[in-house]
Amino acid sequence: MGGGCHWCTEAVFQSLMGVAKVEQGWVASTDENDTFSEAVIVHFDTNSINLFELIQIHLYTHKSTSDHSMRSKYRSAVYYFDEAQKLQIAKYLDTLQLEFEKKLVTEILPFDRFKPSREQITNYYYNNPNKPFCETYIAPKLKLLLEKFGDKANIEKINPNKRLNSL
Repeated sequence: MGGGCHWCTEAVFQSLMGVAKVEQGWVASTDENDTFSEAVIVHFDTNSINLFELIQIHLYTHKSTSDHSMRSKYRSAVYYFDEAQKLQIAKYLDTLQLEFEKKLVTEILPFDRFKPSREQITNYYYNNPNKPFCETYIAPKLKLLLEKFGDKANIEKINPNKRLNSL
């Protein structure tokens, strides 16, 4: 999944029940999208959370309707690994478009390459919850996650006592 800053995207997906692992870094697709863009790879248990729910949460927690000037660095995308997944993602995005007034700019792109982030900046939010960036940009996304998708959120992880005030 690609959207905004990979620190934000990583924190959102790390905060969901059923997500086993989030790899933060840069993803490249093919053709005109062959440059690296900030993104994450989400490993999840389909018995706890499904791809539709992950995409829905993704669309709400980044600017999925804004075609801003930084889209080459922050590509709004759902990457697929095979043709069946591509068709499934297209169906999901068509259904989810009905929840948004503006047109979604989120692309469906083939996954080609991944370059992981340096270990020092992975798990960024949960290692640095009180840093200004985390309080300004990530905490509001986690608050939205709790409010809109509370049944999928790992509340014990998101809201321990040390973070209650910022959320």
